[in-house]
Amino acid sequence: MFELIFYIFIFLVSCGAFYFSGELVVNSLTHLAKFLKWKEFAVSFLIMAVVAAFPNLFVGIISALNGIPQLSFADVLGGNVVDLTLAVALAALFSQNGIPAQSRTIQITLSFTAIAAVLPVLLAWDGLVSRADGIILILFYVLYLIWLFSKKENFSKVCEETPAQTKLHKKSNYYLFNALKVTSAIIIFLFAAQGIVSSAQYFAETFNWSLILIGLFVVSIGNAAPEIFFAITCAKKNNGWMILGDLMGAVIGSATFVLGIVALINPIEIKDFSPFAVARFFTVLGIFFFFIFTKSDQRISKKEAAFLLFLYIAFIVAELFAQSHKLL
Repeated sequence: MFELIFYIFIFLVSCGAFYFSGELVVNSLTHLAKFLKWKEFAVSFLIMAVVAAFPNLFVGIISALNGIPQLSFADVLGGNVVDLTLAVALAALFSQNGIPAQSRTIQITLSFTAIAAVLPVLLAWDGLVSRADGIILILFYVLYLIWLFSKKENFSKVCEETPAQTKLHKKSNYYLFNALKVTSAIIIFLFAAQGIVSSAQYFAETFNWSLILIGLFVVSIGNAAPEIFFAITCAKKNNGWMILGDLMGAVIGSATFVLGIVALINPIEIKDFSPFAVARFFTVLGIFFFFIFTKSDQRISKKEAAFLLFLYIAFIVAELFAQSHKLL
């Protein structure tokens, strides 16, 4: 019993560490961007597309080094379902008038998101995401970056700062202090990722659960927690334009770059694809309705959010039913 409580504690602390580290990186990068006069878009991309994928990346690297890259695959697949259904739904429900999606960049990124979400599922169809597949995933991510940074209109506005911030930025040690905070956050990410992977292995062995099932549910929701909190916070502050950028960036980054890195370290061999059958179906279903709702009137309404929330609940029920039926 003590050992179980210990690993539950480790898992919860690790999830909390991911959230704390993400906040630390976001704040530090924002301050550094203003100090260095970066463009607003570059800052948004760093915060939304890169930092959001950090938990998945570090869990993926640790799981690959521990010889269980399947955990990373399940984490990413489950996390994508969470981002495209639960996170979007909660953000829209907390917003005043739904989530706007009129931006041309968001509309085109939507196509990249749809392809990125489905690509790992297609590459794993033969039961193996090889190193060659990993290169394909990373190349797709590079293609997305090339397109993203080729848009000159994304670099027209420089991050603005208050007079107080300008005074603070003039201190010689300010740049170094924020750089150290980012470094510290990355170190915390590493320890938190090890805690997540160790806890997942313990739960799988103790309760005779599938490691893949734990990745789909437990690890994915833990890693997606920072994105969910970020989306809800933006919705409450009426910063709806940031929500879809964050979530789509997280999906693209984790499904391509993260899984590509994991496959290069340790090819992802999936001997039994049955645990992924439901997740694969709901991944396609989730991206389909997310695509339709975002394209239709270029806004995700509260009614559409309620449907996406129902879709996530259906995913949980279907996955649990499939696993319990398999055990029987």
